[in-house]
Amino acid sequence: QVQLVESGGGLVQAGGSLRLSCTASGRVVRIDVMCWYRLFPGKQRELVATITSGGTTEYADSVNGRFTISVDNAGNTTYLRMNSLRSEDTAAYFCNAKIATTPLGIGEDYWGEGTGVTVSS
Repeated sequence: QVQLVESGGGLVQAGGSLRLSCTASGRVVRIDVMCWYRLFPGKQRELVATITSGGTTEYADSVNGRFTISVDNAGNTTYLRMNSLRSEDTAAYFCNAKIATTPLGIGEDYWGEGTGVTVSS
């Protein structure tokens, strides 16, 4: 079993910052990709940021230059640093990772339960 647990969400004023964390635990042999998605109140989903095991990052246009995705040295925790937050960043943020649970296995999708971010204007 693999678990992804997010933390760091909350209420912040526009222009403020938050840092989200997501830690993978359990039968983690290899993490290929870690991502952050967000689900807006109207249920639209957006891929916010991605980081590969090689350190390559990609961002949605809506957050590029404001958000930064990173991983810790162990490679099991990803962070999403969110600066210059706007009211339109209000959403539920979910961590997603492609994780292999055996040495030769392919990475399968795992999801965290999400953490809420509310930006007040």
